Formats: sequence, C-alpha cells, structure tokens
Amino acid sequence: MWWIVLTLLSLIVMVRVWYRLQSGRCTSQKTLDGKTVIITGASAGIGKATAFDLARRKARVILACRNLEKAQKVADEIIRDTGNTSVLVHKLDTSDLSSVRSFAREIIKTENSLHILINNAGMAGHYKREHTADGLELTMATNHFGHFLLTNLLLNLLKKSAPSRIVNVSSKMHEFCSKLDPEDLNFEKCSYSTFTSYNQSKLCNILFTLELAERLHGSGVTTNSLHPGAVDTEITYKMGGFAGYSQAFLFKLMGKDCELGAQTIIHLAVAEEVEGITGKYFVDCKETESSKLAQHRGIAKKLWLASELDVKLENEEMK
Repeated sequence: MWWIVLTLLSLIVMVRVWYRLQSGRCTSQKTLDGKTVIITGASAGIGKATAFDLARRKARVILACRNLEKAQKVADEIIRDTGNTSVLVHKLDTSDLSSVRSFAREIIKTENSLHILINNAGMAGHYKREHTADGLELTMATNHFGHFLLTNLLLNLLKKSAPSRIVNVSSKMHEFCSKLDPEDLNFEKCSYSTFTSYNQSKLCNILFTLELAERLHGSGVTTNSLHPGAVDTEITYKMGGFAGYSQAFLFKLMGKDCELGAQTIIHLAVAEEVEGITGKYFVDCKETESSKLAQHRGIAKKLWLASELDVKLENEEMK
C-alpha cells in the first residue's frame, strides 16, 4: 500500500508545482501615487493580498469590509509593513443594500477622486436558500447585487477621476451555468442549491461587466472581470458541508496561495497593457474567452434592468 500513498503524494506535488508555475503574474512596476483605490472584502484572502500590493505602490487604499475590527488589524499590518499610512477602513456589507448606500454616501462626501474600484467581496453558496432584509437571495446579494449597486452609486466619482478602472472578481465556476433567468435571480421559482447560487452569481459578475462596459463607452472608465484561480482562502471553508471542506482541502494541497491568486486582480488594476481594454474576461493575467452564456449581450441587458429593479436604483442616486 505504501507505493500507492507515495504515488498519490507525488502526483499532488507535481500538480501543485505545475499549477503555480504556469499561473499568471503581474509584471507591471507602475506606482499609484495620488491614486485612490477601493477594495471590497479586503480583510482576508486575495482582497487582503491585493491591498498589500497596491499600498506598496503608494496608492490611497480603502478597505471596504463587513468586519471592522478584522479589517482594522489588516490595515494596521499594511501600514506597518509598507510604510504607507494612507490605508483606511470603512464599513461595507455587500449583502445589505442600506450598508452599500451608506458606504457610497460616505465615500462621495469624503473622497475627491476614485481611480480603481475592485469588487472582490464574496461568499460561497449558502447551504440553504436564505433571503436578506431586502428580499434578495443571500449569495446573489453578496456577490452580485451589492456590487451592482455600489458601482452605480460611485460611477460619477469614477468618471470624474478618469482614466479609472473597475475590476470585478468572478470565477471559472460561471461555466457551469447552462441558463440564467433574469426574472428569477433570487431562486423564487427555480430550485436552489449551494453551487447553483454561487455559479449564477459569478456568471452575473461577467454579464454585469459586459453591459457596464457598453454603458461606459467613451467615459474613460474601463471595466473587466476575472477568474483568480483555485485559491486557498477561507471562503471555501465557510461553505461548510462535505463539498465545502473537500474543496478547501484540495485547494490547500494544490491551489494557489493568496498572493498568487491576487495577481490577475492587480494586473487589471495597474498594468499598462490593459489601458483602454474593457468588457473582457481574464484568467492568469491573460484575456480569455468566457462561456457563451456569459457573452450573451441580450441577457446582459436584461440582467441589468432586473438588477436595477431588485436594488431599487433611483436616477437621483447616480447624480
């Protein structure tokens, strides 16, 4: 039996080494003096790693997080390690639309510019269907609706600061969606499952990016989405259940660490070669084709309109 164990361990090591070696890395040395960045979900995982990198580039970095105590510890760590004192923490829970609106009002009141918005906060699919106080399915609210609303509320500030960039963190799991009903985004008609909710929310991230790029044409604001890879973060552990723990275990054995998982986010935020590129999907710092469904412009438009209704977006909120 020992040779079976040895063979399995050797295979795991080879996959781990190969996966990390072929993973994309941001090579840009660009500094961000005078630039303001917002990163949602920056208190852990790839959001935290991104915050460290952009702080080293001398950006003014705003950590938009649900857990203020945890986020402040990260901010203090970033300031200590990078010497950049322009690292701030603001309360934001993307699953709560009132929190999103409160955060946006504070940013508009206190910040004169916004050059990079990174919509990173997310959760794995919940083990059962649960609705928020706004009547939205929890996973969709956290991963899609909150960022849809936040981006719209900050668009004028981003346009004023152009050239500026919006980066939406999606997932390769979007490819497992075979359909999307914009009239049933909260699983009130169709059956719900942990993976279906997560996969659908990640598909929505890409479709949102597609339509947003169309609407921002000529504004100087670009937007792109990405798959960070299989990354060892706490999000998989929070999924719970056998599937969640199994996935977390595999990612820990063979996946990327957070610094490597953050590379495509950083690339889209700073790299000179993506200046002016918009509405695209990236994997390992390279433009990649998303699923056919994620490229459907008609569905992207319908998703936008349905999302406006679900978050109750008012015209005056974008002025």
